[in-house]
Amino acid sequence: MLRKILSKITFGLSTGYGSTTFKHELDGFGILQNPDSVPKLFQPSSPSSGYSNWFNAVNPSGNTTQAGAFLVNSDTASIGFKSKSFNIPLRATLHVEFDRYRIGGGYSFEFTRVGEFKPLSYGDRINNFSPDVSSFFLKKYFVSLGASVYRYYEYLLVVDANIGGYKLGKDFDSGSIKKGMFVNLGVTVEREMSEYFKLFVRPSYEIKSYKLNFPESGQSITHKFNAFYLNVGATYRIPELRRCFLKTCKAQMNHAHGNREYRSRVHPIYKKQNPHYGENHPVIIKYKGRNKKKLNPY
Repeated sequence: MLRKILSKITFGLSTGYGSTTFKHELDGFGILQNPDSVPKLFQPSSPSSGYSNWFNAVNPSGNTTQAGAFLVNSDTASIGFKSKSFNIPLRATLHVEFDRYRIGGGYSFEFTRVGEFKPLSYGDRINNFSPDVSSFFLKKYFVSLGASVYRYYEYLLVVDANIGGYKLGKDFDSGSIKKGMFVNLGVTVEREMSEYFKLFVRPSYEIKSYKLNFPESGQSITHKFNAFYLNVGATYRIPELRRCFLKTCKAQMNHAHGNREYRSRVHPIYKKQNPHYGENHPVIIKYKGRNKKKLNPY
């Protein structure tokens, strides 16, 4: 009974590449750019009190306006910063299929490299800056809903959505950050290698953000970090029948010994098989390779 229940669950493992765009707008703030220095943030009501970091934590820093400095306020211009970063995800999933529908969940562990931030405007007057954290590990947990929409022989097209939460790295100030949910929409192309084993490619787009609060003023900055992913991996479903216990048994199809049914022990998980009549060797030797060009292969 346990094996029958487990045979309904499909396990998946994948990795790949992700491209994340960090972006924020500085409504209610201003930027001070001194010559040969990194840009600093300030509140219009108190220009002398600034911030040297507003990405993963709030770091207060005094502002001193030097000769040749450039100041801009969000009241008069749209200001903010943007960064292109990359991810390397390791993703584990499981799901149950009902007809053509799927429901399940998963966990993702991602290395994220944070790129240099560039200003959204005044790029000739405001310098780029690098935040205090250059890389971190992003952890995500989610539920998954999907459905298969098209089949072509051994290929299957599936659309799905992953919805869940996430944890930022330890370098992020959890006391000042308010997180939201993330939504990941993807299309999966599966290649059935056998009854239990599939390879797949899944491009997807993910939407998520967090707010960094400034306790002394009650203001906050919303950081969007949407991402595009390309995952490649495999899924495996535990067979309902046990493998035949006889080492000498060469039966290719599901068969019985005594009052119990077994699956073939010569049925590889990487090769498609018909459980009713086998097909380990669907093309006989005389039709393979150079033999197929001969009038009389034998």
